Formats: sequence, C-alpha cells, structure tokens
Amino acid sequence: MSKQPTDSDKQISKAVRIGLPVIGFVGLLLGLYFLIGGGMLIARGGSWYYLLAGLALCATGVQLARRRSSAFTIFLVFLIATALWAVWEVGFDFWPLNTRIFMFSMIGMLLAPLVPVLRKGEGKTPACGKAWGVAALLAVCNVAFVWGMFVPHGKFGAEATPPIASSAGNVGTGDWSAYGHSAGGDRFAGFTQIDRDNVKDLQVAWTFHTGDVPLSPDGGGSEDQETPLQVGRTLFLCSPHNTVIAVDAASGTEKWRHAFPTHTTVWVRCRGLAYFDATRPLVQPTVAGSTPVSAIDTSGDPAACRRRIYMNTIDGKLVSLDADNGKLCDNFGDHGIIDLKAGLGKAQSPLYQLTSAPTVAGTTVVVGGRVADNVSLDMPGGVIRGFDVMTGKMKWAFDPGSPQDHAAPVAGKTFTRSTPNVWAPMTYDATSNTLYMPTGNAAIDLWGVKRTALDEKYGASILALDATTGVEKWHFQTVHHDLWDYDVPMQPTLIDFPMEDGKKVPALIVGTKMGQLFVLDRLTGKPLTKVVEHPVKTGTIPNEPYSKTQPLSVGMPQIGAEVLDDADMWGVTPIDQLMCRISFRGMRYDGLFTAPDTDYALSFPGSLGGMNWGGLSYDPNAGMIYVNDMRLGLWVHLVKEAQRSSATSNGNEAVNAGMGAVPLGGTPYSVTKDRFFSPLGIPCQKPPFGSLTAIDLKTRSVAWQVPLGTVKDTRLYGVQMHMPSPIGMPTIGGSLTTGGGLVFFAATQDYYLRAFDSSTGKEVWKARLPVGSQGTPMSYTIDGRQYIVISAGGARQSPDRGDYVIAYALPQTHQGIQRH
Repeated sequence: MSKQPTDSDKQISKAVRIGLPVIGFVGLLLGLYFLIGGGMLIARGGSWYYLLAGLALCATGVQLARRRSSAFTIFLVFLIATALWAVWEVGFDFWPLNTRIFMFSMIGMLLAPLVPVLRKGEGKTPACGKAWGVAALLAVCNVAFVWGMFVPHGKFGAEATPPIASSAGNVGTGDWSAYGHSAGGDRFAGFTQIDRDNVKDLQVAWTFHTGDVPLSPDGGGSEDQETPLQVGRTLFLCSPHNTVIAVDAASGTEKWRHAFPTHTTVWVRCRGLAYFDATRPLVQPTVAGSTPVSAIDTSGDPAACRRRIYMNTIDGKLVSLDADNGKLCDNFGDHGIIDLKAGLGKAQSPLYQLTSAPTVAGTTVVVGGRVADNVSLDMPGGVIRGFDVMTGKMKWAFDPGSPQDHAAPVAGKTFTRSTPNVWAPMTYDATSNTLYMPTGNAAIDLWGVKRTALDEKYGASILALDATTGVEKWHFQTVHHDLWDYDVPMQPTLIDFPMEDGKKVPALIVGTKMGQLFVLDRLTGKPLTKVVEHPVKTGTIPNEPYSKTQPLSVGMPQIGAEVLDDADMWGVTPIDQLMCRISFRGMRYDGLFTAPDTDYALSFPGSLGGMNWGGLSYDPNAGMIYVNDMRLGLWVHLVKEAQRSSATSNGNEAVNAGMGAVPLGGTPYSVTKDRFFSPLGIPCQKPPFGSLTAIDLKTRSVAWQVPLGTVKDTRLYGVQMHMPSPIGMPTIGGSLTTGGGLVFFAATQDYYLRAFDSSTGKEVWKARLPVGSQGTPMSYTIDGRQYIVISAGGARQSPDRGDYVIAYALPQTHQGIQRH
C-alpha cells in the first residue's frame, strides 16, 4: 500500500519533493568530502576549518533531504563563518578570498529562493521578502566576485605619468645588432615614435612565414624562442630547426635563407644570432688595465664575408654566414663551420647542444653549451671557447675543470668532463673588454657527492673573463652546492647603478630562478647591494656535502620568492584547494632551498623559476628595470636504487616539469619530479602565477607589479577556457622597453602581444596573435618608421603552433611618419 502524501507534502510540488532529496544527497556527499579531507588535513597539522565545514555541509544536506527550512539557516551560518574565517586567514587579497567564498556564496544564492517553499511545506509563513533579500545580497556579492575575476590585481604605479624625455642621449637608437639589442643586454629601444598616447593605433605592417612550424607536445621538442637581429634594412631570423633567413626589415620580403638540417628531435630551438662587421673601426677598452681587443685577422681573403652572421646549431656546430647573401664564409673554420664537439669526448646531441646565441666580444666570437641535466655523472664538459671572428681559429678555452689551461686538449685527451656549463646568453662590456657569463652546474643537479672543488667553485655563478685571453677576472656565486637546478638562467644586463651618495657605478644585474636580483660591480664582482648568507636546513643523503647557508640578495626586491604557508594554498574552488592543502602538508618544506631527499620535498620556486632565460629589460632614462617571472613549485622525490644505475634519460628538459621516475646515471638514485599542481592542473599556490615587475634602481624598490597573461587560451583536460581572466600565468621569454614609455611583452600562455605604461604598469594596448609566442619583442626604425617585431611559433603547453614573424607599426598616415 503506497504512502499517502501528508498535508505538508501537498504544499510542495512533486518536482520539489523529488529534487530536494537529490540536492540534499549531493550536499551530503560534498560534506563528506570536506569531512574526510578535513580530517586528513588535521592529521597533518593543518586547519580545522574544512572538517567543520564538512559537518555543516552534511547537516545542510540532511536537512534539505528532509525538506526542512533549517537547512538554509545552517548553511547561512556556515557561509557567514566561512567569510569571517577567509578574511581572518587571507585578508582582502582577491584571489585567495574568491576561492574560499565564491562557490559557497553561489550555492547560498541558489538555495535562498527555496526557503519560502520549505517553510510553506512546514506550515510556516513563507518569509519571501527575507529569502529573496538574502538571495539578492548574495547575488550582488557574486557579481562583485565575477567582476573581480576580469580585473588585474596587483600593485600599480602613480597615474600621473612623467613626460617622455631622454636623459640618456641617443641610447638605444642604434641597430638591434646583438641578442639583447646591445652587447650589454638592455633590451631597450630608445625610439619615441610609438608612445603611450598613440600605441593604441598600432597595426600589422607585415607578416612573414619562416616555413618551420615547431612541434613540442611536452615542451621538450621543437619551440620557437627567437629574438631576431636587425642591421640596417635587414632583419635576420633563425627558425627552431636552424634555418637562417634574411628579410627586408621594412616589408618582410625574403632576401635569402640558409638551412642546416639535423636529425635532432629533443630540445630543438634557436634563440638568437650574432653579428660582426669587419668594415667598422674596432672599439678598444677605456678602463685602465684592460687587455686590448685583438686586431682583425686578415690572413684569409680580406674581401670575403666582411659582414657576418653567426649561429650555434642544435647539433653542436658554430657557423658563419655572409650577411649579404647567406653563403658560408669559406675562410672561417672548416669552410664556414666549426665542430664544437671537438675536444668534448662523447657528446652526441641532445646531451650536448647550443640553445643560446653566440656572443661577439671585440674580435672574438664566444660560445658555451647546454649539457643536459640529470642524465649521468659522465657527461660532456661545460667548456667556454673563444674563436677568431674571421678565421674561426680557437683563441682560448675556459675549462671549469682546468681554469689555468686555455689551450685545446692534446690528442687523445678531452676537456674536463661533467663541469659546470654556460647555456644562457652572455654579455660583453666593451669598456673593459670583459665577458660576463651565467654558469650552470655539474652534470647531476640533485646529487652532488662526486663534485670536485672546482665544480663547487664555479657552479651557479656569474663568471667574468677577459674577452681576448679567456683569463678569469672574477666570479660570484649565487648558490652554494646547488641541488635544485638553480643555475643562473639569464643574460646579465649592464647598468649604471645609482649609489646612495648619488654616484653611479658601472654594474651588472642578473635575476635567478630563486627570484633573487644580484647587483654586482662590473670590475670586481662585489655586490653593490646587501647580500646575506642565510642559514638553511640540510637533508639526509649519505656523504652529501650540504651547504649550511645560501646567499640571499636582501638589498634588492625578491620577486615571487615568499615562503609559502597553508593560507597560500589555492584552487579554483575550495574542493581543489583542500587537495592542495593536504598535498602541501604531506611534503617537507623548509622554504627556499628545501633540500631534495628520499621523502617528498617541495621546492618553491622550482627549477623553472622564478626568472628564466628571457632576461631583464633596462630603461636608462627612467633608471628602471623590468622583470617577468613565473611562480611554479616543484616537488622532488629521490628513490634509492638497489644497485647503482647505469640507465640514463634522453636529455629532454621536459623531465624537469612533470615526469615519472628518471635514473640519475652513475648515482645510487633515480628521481621523480613534478609540478606542484592541483588535480585540475593549476598551480597550488595563490595567483599570480606570473607577473611583470618594475623596479626603481634608485630606491631599490618595486615601483609596480602586475599579473601577466590570462587563462583565455589555457586548456584544462584539452578544453580551452576562453576566459580573459588576468590571473597572471607562467612566462618564458623577455620584455622590450622603449623610449616611448612602454614595455612590450608577448611570452604569456595566451596569444597576445601587450604594451604596458612603463611608469604605471597599466596595460595600454594588446594585439591578438595567431598563436602564442615564446619570443622576446624587438624594435627598430627604418625610414623614420618604428617597428615592433615578435616571433610567434606557439605558447608553451599549447597545441596551436605556427611559423609567424609579425611586425607592427603606426599607420603610414600617422603624424611624424615619413611618407614615400
């Protein structure tokens, strides 16, 4: 006999009678999730909030299933308590506040209209006004939360922007003839035609297709990360697979190309080229005691290849091309090519590759080399070599394992194996004829028991060498006994650093993966701002000679290097946020420099950074630098092997960003590493995940900091999000600063080239790219018209790929542009 509906039941529609138990059951499941997860978190010493939230949600679900209006009362008390707890834990920081409240306030808004129905079913007055009033209040809160998702949250500069004035003369108005614009790596174009007021009028001037579409599903294959060169009316490009192309800089019309086919498939890229003009007078150093620049070697054909382009190939060669026609310079090396694997011993690609542009230093062209990380204890050495720009004859070598010997090894011998290497771009100071280079580490980053005293000396340092002789002038170490892959990842930038007494000192500044900025005297290598030796905890790996202190540059802002705590854990919803908090509590984390061990150790920032190879840009007029960073944590788990491993990885750098167990060849361990992500594939710590920061060198403080990039083109489980939410995403390239008061940037996860006001950080223009970019913008002027150029081959972690080089300029009819 079926149960007859009660009088209360008759007051509620059949749909509601069926739907409420279903909703209540979902609420009960949600409550059980928080109850169980909260219990796990408490067991790991975490917050009690989630367990209490689980109890409240379970009670709400049960009462909803019973069709009791008290369900909403319980939920409303829980929601108010959640809001108070959220403000107590994170203050009014938007993104952390949003993830704690928004999901529950949406649920509350949807539940409130059910209250009159439930009360009517209980024989009570419906209280429609109160219920809808609460719903309306929550709706207003939710609209505010949604609005806030599409507004940049950061620190902005003063709205009153100073006038654009050049106090540095014609600085930055020459050709873009080196990787970082100047040999000093400033990435500053002093042209003022494009400025804050007219940048909105920029349009595509021309588009060029290289014909080389990079494919890299995991970030370890082929990627376009180039910055072109511009000399006179010609733009010089290099594609990921090492095709050099010359195009007309004003029209994008191809002049010539020269391809260098290889069979390499791992870590394929060309970040830039180098240029030398033998027809120009040599610049000799002006600093007292400097070694002169060698005269141009005219032993070959003095009329051949007077203007040269140099490129490192991915399979370990240095090539020299005639800049006028693209033909190999026959009098350089072996008919235009030098085999850089000579003297290295076993050094097949991709274990030894070249991923940064060569550096022309006077009449010496200098190369380092990438030695794949965490493959084996027996790897090629990280020797740096200088070759004559005309003949290709080796002038010197700097072997970190034998720093006093500058000659090539005798027959049957090799340069010292497995030494620290220089894979990032170098910087040249013509005033002292000095090369400044960022060094990496010995072959295995995560296990340092077998490192030599010289490995320890030169690892993760800035190394200054005489460009003519290769003799060391000084070195400065940024990490002691590096076990984190914290090699110095970028080109140092030469600056005139303002001291407290008003004087300016010739200096260099470099950023690190740890979010540190070191300012060093160019002549001595001594820090010009305060650096302290910070005590750090050690691990338990047998015989590991841990360093008990690490350098911290506390005299300059530290970017994205704060010590994480529970409150910093984040998620799109409280559901994945709870998972991140549980994961965080399940790892060992001692702040920056948490030593890897056989447990699960969290490194933040991880080995991707922090800052990376894109480098800094420097505005000498404003005395400002501009830094982009990414904030990605990485957990590391060393696994003791039953016997010493002889297996190795293939040298793919994708292993540093998510992988299974990888053997550390020749060591007692293998390693598992992965990004510190939520189950949704989102970083577990609060946003931003990438930012652009302006630093005033005079005050040594942050002038502004804004999130960089949106989730518009981000894919979760293959589905594009399409939301232009400026949360700030990881970045990989570098910035361009101009005399027009602008900072251009493109290497975000979404497909845009952006311009920011260099004084305030306000985004003043953006252009949609056909695919994402990993390149650094550059700028030049031809016939009175300023161009902004970007190479776009596809963003990291994106399936959309292309072969675009795009130039932007103001319309020809714009005031101040020369017409033809």
